[in-house]
Amino acid sequence: MARIAFILLTHKDPKGLIAQARRLTESGDYVSIHFDARAKQADFDTIYEALRDNPGVTFAARRLKCGWGEWSLVAASLQAVRAAVEAFPHATHFYMLSGDCMPIKSAAYAHDFLDAEDVDYIENFDFFASDWIKTGFKEERLIYRFFFNERTRPRLFYGSYELQKRLGLTRKVPDDIQVMIGSQWWCLRRQTVEKVLEFCDSRPDVMRFFATTWIPDETFFQTLVPHVVPKREIRSRTLTFLMFTDYGMPVTFYNDHYDLLLGQDFLFARKISTDAIELRQRLGALWQAEDTAFSISNEATGLYRFLTQRGRIGHRFGERFWEAEGNLGRDRTLMMVVCKKWHVAKRLTAAIRDHAGLAAVDYLFNEQDAALPDMGGIETTVAKRERHRRALLRMLFKQFDRKRLVICLDPAALGLVQDFLNDRADVRVLLIESDFDEDYIRGHIRRAGLASDAAAEGTIARLVPAVRSALEHEAERIRDLDLPVLHIVSGQAPLDETARTLAAFLGVDDEVAQRLAETEHLFAD
Repeated sequence: MARIAFILLTHKDPKGLIAQARRLTESGDYVSIHFDARAKQADFDTIYEALRDNPGVTFAARRLKCGWGEWSLVAASLQAVRAAVEAFPHATHFYMLSGDCMPIKSAAYAHDFLDAEDVDYIENFDFFASDWIKTGFKEERLIYRFFFNERTRPRLFYGSYELQKRLGLTRKVPDDIQVMIGSQWWCLRRQTVEKVLEFCDSRPDVMRFFATTWIPDETFFQTLVPHVVPKREIRSRTLTFLMFTDYGMPVTFYNDHYDLLLGQDFLFARKISTDAIELRQRLGALWQAEDTAFSISNEATGLYRFLTQRGRIGHRFGERFWEAEGNLGRDRTLMMVVCKKWHVAKRLTAAIRDHAGLAAVDYLFNEQDAALPDMGGIETTVAKRERHRRALLRMLFKQFDRKRLVICLDPAALGLVQDFLNDRADVRVLLIESDFDEDYIRGHIRRAGLASDAAAEGTIARLVPAVRSALEHEAERIRDLDLPVLHIVSGQAPLDETARTLAAFLGVDDEVAQRLAETEHLFAD
């Protein structure tokens, strides 16, 4: 059976650390602690006194002063790893944790999970070919030497970098090393850890190289493990669940996230708020639980994206600086069909193209195929369209050689609607009201990636009220725009009323509007 030596790096909350170490060792596992030397000596003394007689706990031989982005974090990890290898000869796996991590599965589940496959779990993506680094330094992390902490000594950090750059003081990556990158939260088998330590002892040149790279905790183990272990024995993933905000900061979990966390396909999660006392107590008890069944849904990332992409009301799609002076033109008319059920809006735009002789496109800010003409590349990706939305619409007016244009928008894009309403053009809005029955809500949950097809019924049922409320609120926000005229149609309205509304919205005669209203199955699901 798997027995885990947890490599615990922390710098605060001695009471929480003591409780965590006791909990993890009560399941027959081990803990090796590195407590940051920058922290209070009294805090370390408290931890040491409480745990020194626990046979499942050991401490790093040296406490190092750690700083974000520095080699010191890797050096501290190696100190704790070496202590664990020596102290716990029966440990089969070594699992990197922080003080903010908590289990989201039971110990029995974790042991069975690790026993099921003889592999290592560590993210390892090609440093240069992958897009793991989104912004900032990339190649610079490796080819220049970093001796100072960016956060505590920024002038020296950037001054040193600029001097090396100006003098051309670059260096090469060691020839036999392919640099990889990934999350610092890994779980490695004993034989892998021993090979990594042997490599460290035999290759001082590689150690010197990484010691002056920037943020080496994202590259050191991620590079060495694939160097000493066959790729087939590595799963490029972490077993610790974590998410990041749009600003690159870790998402923090609170008391009401318990059920959500248990449904993720991971063994631990970070960051658990120190104020989430109830959550910490429940997760702590969970680690000791027996015969607990877990339904894996993995809905957390999709749900977080669904909620955050709605954004701050009215600001998510705020005007870009390059569009501040741009407008569609006073002599043009933009008609926005706003509808949550895309198939309904697209039936209407298809009928408009067939019967009204107007230029009409579909969900051009949501779908790749939106009945757009060839526009020389600006239309090739949805992200590109949204970035250059006014330029895109001006081009569409010119491409179609029309003064009037119909587009489809999802009501979630309230800021986008508001942005166009502020234009100097004649802008009109048609809201197609939708009824959301149980089947539609459940289908939307899966289409939006909030839950997988294999998600348990309880998981889906838990999401239904929240998603229904969100969808209904979107339509209400459109109504709350306080427009001089808001055209509204629905499947419950009489046919003649729908025709009159379409005639006013589109500016077409009654006969054309009647044909549009009579479109077969217009409002059907």
